[in-house]
Amino acid sequence: MKGFFVRWLIHGLSLVVVVNIIAGIRVDNWQTTAIAALVLGLLNAFLRPILLLFTLPINVLTLGLFTLFINAGLFSLASWLVKGFSVAGFWNAFFGALVFSITSGLLNLIFNPDRDNKRL
Repeated sequence: MKGFFVRWLIHGLSLVVVVNIIAGIRVDNWQTTAIAALVLGLLNAFLRPILLLFTLPINVLTLGLFTLFINAGLFSLASWLVKGFSVAGFWNAFFGALVFSITSGLLNLIFNPDRDNKRL
């Protein structure tokens, strides 16, 4: 359960970074940021693997670059689902998803909740 909240916080921080970097993405308040982070996490956990499976041939042909477009679509879908979270166009969603992925990846490296506390 602790890991869930850590990931939710990481997604929230990543979304704050995206909103401050990409001009076409906005969030009304911190409650909307929390809800949008939760929705993005749920979409990435449940819908993204299914989409990756269905688009596997094109993903192989593009050497994985099509995944960026899937991430942009999920980012746009989250903005459609959450009132107060808006993305102004596909390219804003594309670059927002890219910044979100990089930021959350880096934060996951730093604050990985599943990492063992044992040192070698």
